[in-house]
Amino acid sequence: MNADETADKVARAMLAAEGTGPAWGIEIEEAREGYARIRMRMRADMLNGHRQAHGGMVYALADTAFAYACNSRNLRTVGAQATMVFLDAAEEGEILIAEAQEALLSAAPASTMSACGPIKAEPLRNFKASPDRSVEPSSTWRQGND
Repeated sequence: MNADETADKVARAMLAAEGTGPAWGIEIEEAREGYARIRMRMRADMLNGHRQAHGGMVYALADTAFAYACNSRNLRTVGAQATMVFLDAAEEGEILIAEAQEALLSAAPASTMSACGPIKAEPLRNFKASPDRSVEPSSTWRQGND
């Protein structure tokens, strides 16, 4: 199995093990080594009091893409810190896409960039996070446990 196939298996195993991703309707469009692209349709229960996408839901989508990209090598990785800049709003029915790409891979805290926005539009949010990566293989998915 090559690195991109491993990354896809890890992302799909993580999504299946989560309560949040399936509940929110998150779908994986692409997962490969150091990269993930996911989507989520904004529902009425995901909106704030202004009837716009709740920032926490958009943050969660970007954070989920970040998780799939950072865990793509099947090493347990969690976020150490993250920031998000909100550039615009999204509304009910819009499909938001989050893409995460590792910008730096090292033993020290690395950086992963994620952009999140509706299909065929400019990014609504910019998300930057640093993971804390373990050297131990993750138990989320292990080769041979297809």
